[in-house]
Amino acid sequence: MILGNQVEWALHCMTVLGRMPEGVQVSAKLLAEFHGVPKEYLSKAMQALAAAGLVNTTPGPKGGYSLSRAPSKITMLDIVEAVEGKKVTFNCQEIRGNIPCKGKPAKPTSVCTIASVMYKADNAWRDVLRKQKLSDMISSVIEVVPEDALEYSNNWLFEKN
Repeated sequence: MILGNQVEWALHCMTVLGRMPEGVQVSAKLLAEFHGVPKEYLSKAMQALAAAGLVNTTPGPKGGYSLSRAPSKITMLDIVEAVEGKKVTFNCQEIRGNIPCKGKPAKPTSVCTIASVMYKADNAWRDVLRKQKLSDMISSVIEVVPEDALEYSNNWLFEKN
């Protein structure tokens, strides 16, 4: 399974928005410039986050995005599914019914062993993302990024905003 670039961009943008003081909005243009990604494509990801109710948006030249709820109430899975959708990563085609030595193809009566494992794997990665809150990611960023780099980033965002 390969998640699109917009998932990475959305996760980073949500982390930035989660570090903003309440009431501060950041435009898609500024988020795109900050991360060095195309504004047009980032805007689509941000619109998907808004449609999922994860961010508030205000249109216009002074508008932008802000989190719609506390980072502790947003999971990484919420963000991924907002951008990529909730579709499962494996689609069993039941090809086991096509085996020629079996005779006449019959409709299988049990879940395919391979599909069962793949569905468990799909659930496993979703469980990891479901347990990881945006607030955890923000805390981790604050922990691993040097304080002066965070301050520089914040100042850059506030000066341009």
